[in-house]
Amino acid sequence: MPETSESAGSPQQVSSSGSERPRPLRVLLAGGGTAGHVNPLLATAAALQDPALGGDPDTRILVLGTSEGLEQRLVPEAGFELALVPRVPLPRRPSGDLLRLPHRLGKAISAATEAIETVGADVVVGFGGYVSTPAYLAARKAGVPVVIHEQNARPGLANRLGASWAHAVALTFASTRLKASKGRTEVTGLPLRPAIATLVTQRATTEGAQRARIEGAQALGLDPTMPTLLVTGGSLGAQHLNEVLSESLGSLPTGLQVLHLTGKDKDAPVRAAVETAVAAGAPEDLSERYHVLDYLTTMEQAYACADGVLCRSGAGTVAEITALGLPALYVPLPIGNGEQRLNAADVLASGGGRMVLDANLEPSDILDFTVLISDPERQAAMARAAASIGVQDAAARLAALIQQCASTNNTPTDEETAA
Repeated sequence: MPETSESAGSPQQVSSSGSERPRPLRVLLAGGGTAGHVNPLLATAAALQDPALGGDPDTRILVLGTSEGLEQRLVPEAGFELALVPRVPLPRRPSGDLLRLPHRLGKAISAATEAIETVGADVVVGFGGYVSTPAYLAARKAGVPVVIHEQNARPGLANRLGASWAHAVALTFASTRLKASKGRTEVTGLPLRPAIATLVTQRATTEGAQRARIEGAQALGLDPTMPTLLVTGGSLGAQHLNEVLSESLGSLPTGLQVLHLTGKDKDAPVRAAVETAVAAGAPEDLSERYHVLDYLTTMEQAYACADGVLCRSGAGTVAEITALGLPALYVPLPIGNGEQRLNAADVLASGGGRMVLDANLEPSDILDFTVLISDPERQAAMARAAASIGVQDAAARLAALIQQCASTNNTPTDEETAA
């Protein structure tokens, strides 16, 4: 495999005892498009370089992404180098795109091959999505080990393809049916964003959890002593959740406060519904207890003071909530291939969450859940069940798996030895 200008001719590392040891790892991480792919990728990249998590600061990392996805902004902001590959969707049915696929895929594989050669990759790690398919195919052609991380309970097309020759497959959920044909399959969990991982550590002690709760409540204008329901439909919001919440305002428990993240530009109708509910006879302090924001970049503050969460069941959401040990009422996104229903299966089985289908969600479901999280004993029992499913050290687990799979490919070349 061609050497990069950085590594070619560089001296072989020598330990204090005088024995030779392998050079630092060189890793190509492939994933992009959505935050669901980019965030765990970046958490893994950080873990690979963090000595506290078993990483090596000298590990060289190159991220493969597209010019259209969030990775174009988030990867450089995180301090990592980004190489671009053309976006090549895999058609699910016959169309003109299917006829153009071989040419488009060929160009993408060439770009991925160039990225592998640029970094001198010992291992290629894919997180699914459009970017990963050409990365897997290029790695196979180059003889570079492949590690796959599957975030959803129902695997996507790219990862199902890559698993056919992967050296390892890492799963977020134990119930996911995907195995590495050439090696090991492990449940590592989903690598957590650094801010969420820090909150997980803080909540490990009663004192730390209380301090985080107070700080989060102060930042958001909440009462840290009051049971709190967090409602979130993601950055774009969930219109149906907003509508059902608006219908529920008059029946919410009086001792409960709500932090409702409506989604960008979706807050005005909810604010109006609160005013209407108060005018119609709801408790006068409802407007003080019902806090509405359209978007929040510091989700760790909201999690820190939440006693329960009403939300969708995307893989990232489920992973974060269970790692934090928070009870949740999951309302899966009613579109897609049904993976959101499956993502919450393990936590539902544990008793750490409830689920209501989007079309069936009623104000009574929300009322029942708010009564539950307002009861300290029932809330604590459900929180323990959720935590029993959560994985708090997923980034370190995945980084260790990557290092193990790369070790067979991480030996000095003749050129390095001669130098």
